[in-house]
Amino acid sequence: MRLRINRFTSARRNLIFGNTMKSSLVQPHFVVSGENVDLQISGMPGINRQSVDVLIKTIGKDMKIGLRSHMLFLVMDDYHRDSNASHASDPNTPLHIAVRLLKEEYGDEIVIMTDVCLCTGTDHGHCGVLVDNKIENDQSVNELIRIAISHAEAGVDYVAASDMMDGRVKAMREKFEELGFHSTGILSYSVKYASSFYGPFREAAESSPKFGDRRSHQMDFRSGYDEAIMEAKIDQEEGADILMIKPGLPYLDVIRKVSDEVTRPLAVYNVSGEYAMVMNSNPNPDERGKMITEILQSFTRAGADVIVTYHAREAIQKELIE
Repeated sequence: MRLRINRFTSARRNLIFGNTMKSSLVQPHFVVSGENVDLQISGMPGINRQSVDVLIKTIGKDMKIGLRSHMLFLVMDDYHRDSNASHASDPNTPLHIAVRLLKEEYGDEIVIMTDVCLCTGTDHGHCGVLVDNKIENDQSVNELIRIAISHAEAGVDYVAASDMMDGRVKAMREKFEELGFHSTGILSYSVKYASSFYGPFREAAESSPKFGDRRSHQMDFRSGYDEAIMEAKIDQEEGADILMIKPGLPYLDVIRKVSDEVTRPLAVYNVSGEYAMVMNSNPNPDERGKMITEILQSFTRAGADVIVTYHAREAIQKELIE
C-alpha cells in the first residue's frame, strides 16, 4: 500500500480531503466511438452517450464550474466484443483516447477514474471469463489486470474495479508495483450488491448479461453487516486506495457500519436507478433540487467521503450544495 497515492495530485487531495460536498462529487460519463455523437440515454435525463470530441467539451464545461472528478465508462461496439473482452485493453478505444486528451489538457487539476470490468466488452455480458457458462474467477482476474494496465498506461488516476472478483485488488496492486505504476490508484467496488437499481445503467452501457445474472459474485442484499465489513477490509488489506459501496440509498446503514470499520476513504455510488427515480418523479426543478440536496447530505452523514452521482453537474450548477 502506498499512502501517497491519494495525495499525489492537487485534484486527488481536493477529492479526498476537500471537506466540502462539492469537492467530493464524481460525475460519470459514457464514451462511445464516432464523432459528434451526443445521444440521450433513455431513463436518465441529462445523461448522454458521447463520442470523445463531445465528451472533451462536456468535461471542459464541468471543469469551469468546479466539477473536477470524472468516471468514464466505455460503451463497446458489438463487433469489438468477444468472450474475454480483449478489445477493452486496446490503447485506441475511445476511453483510452479520452483519458490521454484530458490528462494532457488538465494534468493534476482533474481526477479521472475508469471502469475496469469485462461486462461491457464481452459478447455474453458477464463480468468475467466463462467456463461451462460459469464465471471462472482467476482467469477473469488475469483479464481484468490486462485492462487495468492499459488504463494506467493511458494516465488514469484511479482504475475503478467494479467486477467483484475475489483477489483482483491484490493482483492489480502487485502488477502495478512490478511495472512501476506507483501513483496509479485503485478504487475498489468492495461492497457491491446484486441490485435491482442498475437497470438504466445496463441499458446505457449495453452491459446486461445475455443469460443468467450476477448473483454468484455480487453481494446478496439479504447479507448482514459482517460480510460487508469483511469485503471492505479485505480490499483495504490488498491495497485499495478508495473503497466503494454500491448502490447508495438502500444501503445507508451499510455505509455507516463500514465507515466506522475502515481507514481508507469510502465512496458511495448513487446509481442509475436512484437517479432515474428522482429525475422522473418531479418535473419541478426547484423541488427536484431539494431532493438532490437531501440525498447527497444523507450520503455524507452516513460516512461517505466520495460521492459518485449523475446529479453532480446539476448540484454544482444550481448551487444545491457547498
